[in-house]
Amino acid sequence: MRKTLGVALLTGAVVAATAAGATGATAASGAETTGYIVVLRSDADSPSVAAEHSRANGAALGHVYQHALRGYSARMSAAAAARVARDPRVLFVQPDGVATVAAQTTPTGINRADAELSPTAKINGVDERVDVDVAVIDTGIDLTHPDLNVYLAGAKNCSTGASANDGNGHGSHVAGTIGALDNNAGAVGVAPGARVWPVRVLNNAGSGRFSDIICGIDYVTAHASEIEVANMSLGGSGSDSACGSNRDAMHEAICRSVAAGVTYVVAAGNETDNAANHVPAAYDEVITVSALADFNGLPGGGAAATCHSDVDDTIADFSNFGADVDLMAPGVCIYSAWKGGGYSTISGTSMASPHVAGGAALYKATNPTATPGAVKSALQAAGTTAYSWPAGDPDGVQETLLNVATF
Repeated sequence: MRKTLGVALLTGAVVAATAAGATGATAASGAETTGYIVVLRSDADSPSVAAEHSRANGAALGHVYQHALRGYSARMSAAAAARVARDPRVLFVQPDGVATVAAQTTPTGINRADAELSPTAKINGVDERVDVDVAVIDTGIDLTHPDLNVYLAGAKNCSTGASANDGNGHGSHVAGTIGALDNNAGAVGVAPGARVWPVRVLNNAGSGRFSDIICGIDYVTAHASEIEVANMSLGGSGSDSACGSNRDAMHEAICRSVAAGVTYVVAAGNETDNAANHVPAAYDEVITVSALADFNGLPGGGAAATCHSDVDDTIADFSNFGADVDLMAPGVCIYSAWKGGGYSTISGTSMASPHVAGGAALYKATNPTATPGAVKSALQAAGTTAYSWPAGDPDGVQETLLNVATF
């Protein structure tokens, strides 16, 4: 709910990226430039150090981070990056990475999660809005969608373009699953009318650099007194370790944002792979969500497949899995909001994650002092295992399926 606004490691070094870093154009000097993320010591002044490094090394500055971590992103030559890394104020320098949305092509998840039974959601066709704030770190949100309670004053664009407006559709779809209005029109979300903050970190093609994503996390952390939940239906290659010890800037940023009180819900990924190989899904500090194939909103199986060929009431055939998965939610053939004031049906763990983000929002609306860890525990305790298992499950562990009837 909206409130009044308001480590020392080792000497810096250039470290390998956890996802492919994009190479850039050739600089005037003939040296090829690449995107880098520079992480500074906690007592460094990010704006002044970034400006100094830019002048001294011919670096083209991108984002400057001051809340989730100290640092900045920039394009520079490999030689310049090596010089920057030798500055004693620098913890480490890493090549920028790329993340993409975790959507495939399209479920009925509100019914399966029993959101219509939630006393907080009050899904009855009357536009009574859940008093909670959720950041959608994604492709943006359709800023004028009639079925969404978009908090325009909270919009942030860390990607291309001139605003946080959604040019892809993915972010609007995620926002709709979280909080589409209960107004007898279009779709309804898990937490109807929740204020959704458009934090655009992915471009119109659904792609963005790790540096852009950190910009979004940095923004959310700056507003941690207002934002209860953040959803990240995106991912790239990477792995987990103790927070910050693997010299991963995005992990460090999320750790500090969670410590500031924001509950992060993320997609497990769509590679039919162990989620441990993907970030942010691998991070222990977030709630990682796999996808259930559900074609009729009911347990028991047997429903015919609709938009995606799969087996009803089983883990989705594309979903990532493994010990890092904390919850499962519907993620196949989900109907929700879309760009241009429209609606669309698509599939992916991207669609499963916002169901859980909506559940977290319901819990925080009535338990405002709950920590992110307590939110995760509450969601897991309220969940169910009433789905077909182990059919198609590669890891032999039955994840808890989201249920918000008591929230």
